[in-house]
Amino acid sequence: MCLSKARTSHELSNQAGTVICPYGCHTRAYTSRNEALHSDTSATYNQDSEVGCHHCAGRNEGSDLFLVWEVPGTGASGLEGPAGDLMTRDEAVALSLVPGLSRVALTERLKLDDPGILEEARRFLDQARTVRLSVEAAGVGVVAWNDPRFPSALLAVADAPPALWYRGALEALDAPAVAIVGSRAASPAALETAAQLGSDLAARGITVVSGLARGVDSAAHRGALRSGRTIAVLGSGVDRIYPAEHRTLAEDITRDGLIASEYPPGTAPLAFHFPMRNRLISGLSRAVVVVEANEKSGSLITAACALEQGRDVMAVPGSVLSGRNRGAHALIRDGAKIVESADDIVDELGWTGPPSDTSSDQTSRERSKISSDPLLVRMQAGQAYDLDGLTVVTGVSVVRLLPRLLELELHGKVQRVEGGRFMRRM
Repeated sequence: MCLSKARTSHELSNQAGTVICPYGCHTRAYTSRNEALHSDTSATYNQDSEVGCHHCAGRNEGSDLFLVWEVPGTGASGLEGPAGDLMTRDEAVALSLVPGLSRVALTERLKLDDPGILEEARRFLDQARTVRLSVEAAGVGVVAWNDPRFPSALLAVADAPPALWYRGALEALDAPAVAIVGSRAASPAALETAAQLGSDLAARGITVVSGLARGVDSAAHRGALRSGRTIAVLGSGVDRIYPAEHRTLAEDITRDGLIASEYPPGTAPLAFHFPMRNRLISGLSRAVVVVEANEKSGSLITAACALEQGRDVMAVPGSVLSGRNRGAHALIRDGAKIVESADDIVDELGWTGPPSDTSSDQTSRERSKISSDPLLVRMQAGQAYDLDGLTVVTGVSVVRLLPRLLELELHGKVQRVEGGRFMRRM
């Protein structure tokens, strides 16, 4: 719904119209918009809910309401903000095209219809319409910040994007979500852990959010796809998949999940975009889980954003020998919850739901099998061993070890990693 700016806010104030809850559960007619804005009912809306009417109070608390104001017979309508002005979808989309748009306190500026950003938006209005219409045929959509479909979790952060470009199922934003992030140059153990956590969380109906990067991100996405859906937040346009080798993974994600970006189609994956997108990964999620991160890992930026946004931060402990997990261990020292399984995440968040297939009884059975195998019990989960190292810890010759390792590999108990080494699966 768009409002022609030829008809000013003042002109519409003097006409009869209807306040409509964006959830579609309630409407109320008024003789003028001013009556609606100053009525007792309207005041109740503004005080009690973020989106929706007073019948929806409690769904999303703590912010101002954005109501649909519709003038019969004129086709004029818009999303009503607390300042009384109206921003159209294309104006919100236009803001996403503004180069170098400051994100400082952007959410509040959007809600107050800051004249400065409205002026910026109108400079790019024609371009916004052209871009939006041109990419629709390619399956790219866009949802403005004042659209009821926009994720309410992002409106609760200080620097929400004015619009989200996306491919896939927008409904993926409706489910509870947890972010899994970590090293791009991840160890085999970290990749295995990220995939397992992603799969177990998705099996519980939890959407896994990550950044489609190499390493932990892609492992978490792939794990989630085994049993549910996932959301990838990009540092480029949704038509510019980076890295390029993840194009197939991106297509798999869009079948039931979502690829999203605050950057318009055609935007290149520039280095400074990725720290910016990290705030959206955390903003969409109830918690951020860090799987392997050194002191300079970008995933620590995501963790810092999560803390600023009031999200939970958790971390998977790892080996102290390589130094590649010092960042995650620092988070744990600072109070991050230790994660060893999806159960730890769910319990910390106080969520209930169907247990994943890989937890409870099945996990107990797998641990029993490991404890009864003389080779597996001597291999630490997630640590890679060469044949000589295994000979030392087991006292078994290489001639006898190799056939047994191949048998365990066929049964999925161990996996071969780089350098001809073997690693026990989690």
